[in-house]
Amino acid sequence: MAETIQRPGTQTFPGLLLQHAQTRPDKPAFREKDLGIWQTTTWGRVSDEVRALACGLAALGFRRGMNLAIIGDNRPRLYWAMSAVQCLGGVPVPLYQDAPAADMAYVLDNAEIDFAIVEDQEQVDKLFEIKQTLPRISHILFDDERGMRHYAQPELSSYAAVQQLGREFDRAHPDFFMEAVNAVRPDDVCVILYTSGTTGKPKGVCHSHAAMIATARVLADFDHLDGSDDMLCYLPLAWVGDFLYSFTMSHIAGFCLNCPESPNTVMTDLREIGPTYYFGPPRVYENILTQVMIRIEDASWIKRTLFHHFMRVARRVGIRILDGKGGVGLGDRMLYALGELMIYGPLKNVLGLSRIRVAYTGGEAIGPDLFDFYRSLGINLKQLYGMTETCVTVCMQRSGDVKLDTVGRPMSGVEVIIADSGEVLVRSPGLMTGYFKRPDATAEAIDADGYFHTGDAGFFDADGHLKIIDRAKDVGRMASGTLFAPKYIENKLKFFPFIKEAVAFGDRREQCNAFVNIDMDAVGNWAERRGLAYSGYTDLAAQPAVYDLIAECVEKVNADLASDALLADSQIHRFLILHKELDPDDDELTRTRKVRRGFIAEKYGVLIDALYADKASQYIETQVKFEDGRQGKVSADLKIRDVQTFAAVREAA
Repeated sequence: MAETIQRPGTQTFPGLLLQHAQTRPDKPAFREKDLGIWQTTTWGRVSDEVRALACGLAALGFRRGMNLAIIGDNRPRLYWAMSAVQCLGGVPVPLYQDAPAADMAYVLDNAEIDFAIVEDQEQVDKLFEIKQTLPRISHILFDDERGMRHYAQPELSSYAAVQQLGREFDRAHPDFFMEAVNAVRPDDVCVILYTSGTTGKPKGVCHSHAAMIATARVLADFDHLDGSDDMLCYLPLAWVGDFLYSFTMSHIAGFCLNCPESPNTVMTDLREIGPTYYFGPPRVYENILTQVMIRIEDASWIKRTLFHHFMRVARRVGIRILDGKGGVGLGDRMLYALGELMIYGPLKNVLGLSRIRVAYTGGEAIGPDLFDFYRSLGINLKQLYGMTETCVTVCMQRSGDVKLDTVGRPMSGVEVIIADSGEVLVRSPGLMTGYFKRPDATAEAIDADGYFHTGDAGFFDADGHLKIIDRAKDVGRMASGTLFAPKYIENKLKFFPFIKEAVAFGDRREQCNAFVNIDMDAVGNWAERRGLAYSGYTDLAAQPAVYDLIAECVEKVNADLASDALLADSQIHRFLILHKELDPDDDELTRTRKVRRGFIAEKYGVLIDALYADKASQYIETQVKFEDGRQGKVSADLKIRDVQTFAAVREAA
C-alpha cells in the first residue's frame, strides 16, 4: 500500500516528492511516448530534474509567493515545473492549452503571473501576441525547442538552459534548495485553478497543500491505490481533475503517470498502457461509445448480430455480476462468460480498458444509459461528485454499492447538507482557501458556518446516496408546474452516438424544445454508408435523412421520459440541428466543454423564438472565430422538426 503515515515532510508536495525519491528512487514515476517509444523516468531522476529547474528559476529571480503560469499538453516537464515552483514556495497556475491568446490574457493578468513555462512555439506565440498588455511577465521558458531557433526576445529561455543554470546555481549554493523546501508549509497555497466560467469570468480557486493531500489520502485508501497502479494523463493540466487524480494522487500512492504522445494519439496510447486507474468526464466516455458504435455499424452482419445479442445479455445481468450480487442464474452466467470471451473482453482490449480496476467519471452528470453500458461490460465505472472549490471529491460510489442515478455517499470527513432551497452545501478538509483576489466572491460562496454553496440542486435517497438533479439555477418548472431538468434530458439525447451536444429549453413554457449538434464522425460514417454526399458539417446537418435519424433518437428519449412520472411533461416536441458545432472559442462552451446555457439562449434567441412560434424554418447568420484568430460568418436556413410525444405512463395505485 501507499505510504499514508502523516509525519513532518509529507504534508507538502515537495516533501512527498523527496520521500519517494529517497525510499523508492528506481521506481517509475513518469512515462512519455516520444517518437513512438515509451521513455521512463524514475522518482530519483524526477527529483534531480525538479531540483535543477527550481534552482534555475531562483537564479532568474523567482521567489516565494510568486505565481508561474504553465501552458501545454500533458508533458512530464510541465508536471515537474509544478513541483519546482512548489519547492520554491511559489504557486503554479496551469492554463488551458487550447485557449486563444485573448482568453489567456485575462487569467495571466488576474493571476499576477511573473513567469511562464510553456510547451512549444505555439504557446510562445500566443504569449507574445498579448505580451504588450502583460508587462509583469518577465520570463518565458519553453520545453520543445523545435521552431524556436530564430526567436531572440530577451524574455525567452529554453527549459534545458534554465536547468543547466540551476545546476550551476545549486553547486554555488548547496543549501538553498532544501532551505526553500523546508520553508514550505502545509497551509501554503499549492495551486491556483481557474473555474470554467460557465456564468461569467473565471475565478482563481486557491488550494493549500494540506487540502489537496488530505483529499488524495482519502481517495487512495478508498480504492486501495498504490505504486503498482498506472494512470494515463490526458486531461487538461488546468482542470482540477487532472491536478488531483494525476499529479496529487501520484505523490500519495506513488504510481506512474503516463503521458500520451499527443492529444490525437490518446486512444492508441491508452491501449498500449492499459491503465488500472482511469478518470474522465462524461464526454470522454461518450466519445469512446461513439467510436464503438461506428465500428459496429461497419462490421459484418454476423458480428453486428452477435454484438447486439450479447449486449442485451450484458444489460440484463452484467451489473449484478460485477457487483457480486445474487439472482443471476447459471444459464445467464454461462451466456455472460461466453459474451466476455467473444465480445466484452475483445472490446475492452481494443479500448485499452482491459486492465481497469477502477474508473471514475465526474465534472458533470453522466447519462444513466451511458453509465449502464460500461458497467454491464464489467468495467468498474463509478460516479463521483465535486467541483474545483472542494478538491473535486465530495461524494463517491463504493464498489458494489453503485446506483445509476446517484453519486454515492459523502466521503470520509466530508459533511453534506441540503438547504431548504434544495441546494447542496458542503464542508470538508478539501475546501479551497478562497478565490484569488476575490474576498467578496469567497464570502458569497462559503457561509459563516464554513459550508460551500455548490449551486447544485439535489437530495439524499433512502440509502443515504446523494442524487444531483441539475444546476440549481437551471432546474425550473414547466408552465404546468412539473419539474424541468434540462441536463437530465440532454444527457439522454447524448447517449445516442449521432448526437454530440444538446441544449434543452422549457422553463416556464408549455413544452420542451431542443437544439442538437450532430456528431460529425458518427453521422458522417452513417451518411457515407448510405451514399449521401455532403460538403461539410453545415451541409450534412441540413440533410433530410439526417433529420429523420435524429428524430428517431429524440422520439426514443420521449418514450423513455413518458415512463418517468416527474419528467413525463418534459418530452421534446420540436428540435432543430444547429448549423455549426458549439465551440469554446465562440464562448458557447467552457474549456471543460460545459454548455454556457445563458450565453446560448441569448446568442440564438431568434432560433428559440422560432421553435416556440411553430415555424417550419428559421434563417440565421452567426459570427465564428477560426483557429488562426480570424473571424467570419456562417449562415443557414435551419429546418425545424416536430416529433412524436407519448402519453405519460402512470403507476398503478
